[in-house]
Amino acid sequence: MKENETEITKRIMERFWEDFPLELDVAIIGAGPSGLAASKYIAQAGKTVGIFEKKLSIGGGIWGGGMLFPVIVVQAEALPILEDLNIKGRDAGDGYYTLNAVEFVTKLGSNVIDCGAKILNGMEVEDLIIKNDEVSGVVINWSAVSIARLHVDPLGIRARAVIDATGHQCEVCKMVLSRGYKFAAKSGAIEGEKAMDVESGERFVVENVREVYPNLWVTGMAVSAVFGGPRMGPIFGGMIKSGKRVAELVLKKLSK
Repeated sequence: MKENETEITKRIMERFWEDFPLELDVAIIGAGPSGLAASKYIAQAGKTVGIFEKKLSIGGGIWGGGMLFPVIVVQAEALPILEDLNIKGRDAGDGYYTLNAVEFVTKLGSNVIDCGAKILNGMEVEDLIIKNDEVSGVVINWSAVSIARLHVDPLGIRARAVIDATGHQCEVCKMVLSRGYKFAAKSGAIEGEKAMDVESGERFVVENVREVYPNLWVTGMAVSAVFGGPRMGPIFGGMIKSGKRVAELVLKKLSK
């Protein structure tokens, strides 16, 4: 085989455009634990899913474990999801299980890809497409464009549902309010995240998953940021349960 630099470039570009989704069932913003978990279950159900991650790496806050110790904790209630991911936690007693943080990210990402979801890293969502008082897509650009502060127009992607999985920053929900729209599920300003309370925080991010504006959903730590829930640190059972919960709710609406 004769090596040819332009042929390599051609194959990269062809493969990219084959995989690049212009129309999605679900656009997920943020490839942290809740966003990845949501994408797995939605794609597994046969829906087209694109995950937009502004960093080059997926996994959000998983990689750093607890204070750069590459270990995270999940509760026993999250074990069925770990089984779906072929991840075995180590029993640490009292209903807690420890996981290697790197294994957790890589297996979660591998599962997502195997289910057919497209992970688009190095891309950020800078705005929403809103028509007839409902979200109908996302406006994307390369993350490097905003970092370099270049004046480059973005592109639009259609989506039947959008999930804000941007974590503490709840970036997509802030876009809605900054444009003067009101949350359908809860009017008023974003309440902001409260101080650490692990037990309450783990429940909060699952119980308060909801549609905040027509076709816009919130999951994971973005739930705490929007609705004033506690933070919880390096315990991730609530994160993946929140992702599975939003997947269930979105799939139910899409089936109507």
